[in-house]
Amino acid sequence: MAISRLRAAAASTLFKPAFARSFSAAAAQNGAEASKTRTAVSYILAPHGCKSGSVIHNFGMKSEALDAASSTMSQMAILDINSQVGSCMPLNMMRIGTMIHNIELKPGQGGKMVRAAGTCAKILKEPTSRYVLIRLPSGVEKLVDTRCRATVGTVSNPSHGAKKLRKAGHSRWLGRRPVVRGVAMNPVDHPHGGGEGRSKSSGSHGRTSQTPWGKPTKGGYKTGPLKRRK
Repeated sequence: MAISRLRAAAASTLFKPAFARSFSAAAAQNGAEASKTRTAVSYILAPHGCKSGSVIHNFGMKSEALDAASSTMSQMAILDINSQVGSCMPLNMMRIGTMIHNIELKPGQGGKMVRAAGTCAKILKEPTSRYVLIRLPSGVEKLVDTRCRATVGTVSNPSHGAKKLRKAGHSRWLGRRPVVRGVAMNPVDHPHGGGEGRSKSSGSHGRTSQTPWGKPTKGGYKTGPLKRRK
């Protein structure tokens, strides 16, 4: 098992198992579990603004569910569901300007994008064709298959990024190991180590920023534009 030098095992008490949606019906989001066997419980990402007792709708990938949604009465229900936070449905049932999260990349694959706390994406164009244009939290616009499902609303806990760690041990709980500067090490431990004073090399010639394994890591080395081969 490969382990990063700056990552460690996190505290197991901070994480809870997540379960994918397994049914396509209206479900009441209750604080307590329905049964110990978890046969009728489906865990989802908590949407922002969804409270205990709120009714959310989940449309599955079955053909009968999609055929029922094409009727006139179902279309009226979709317009109402589309304004409710926490409802999950294919993108072709949503309207332009809807804020969504937990988006699938392939139909039936499960949510892969926009799952972080406090994030959401926006539908930019009306999903009339096979693909729909959405804007991700990074600002990138992406075409997604209209058969893919997504959840209406924003992921809960929007103040997650503003949370400050109370002590150094809090970082260890999250699985983050201490970071030591290369110039503070010995030459045997890092290419920047050794020398008199604050220098990255013991000789008169300077040395570019490198990883502990001697590879250049200066900005632009890996992130710069790639030249097209002729």
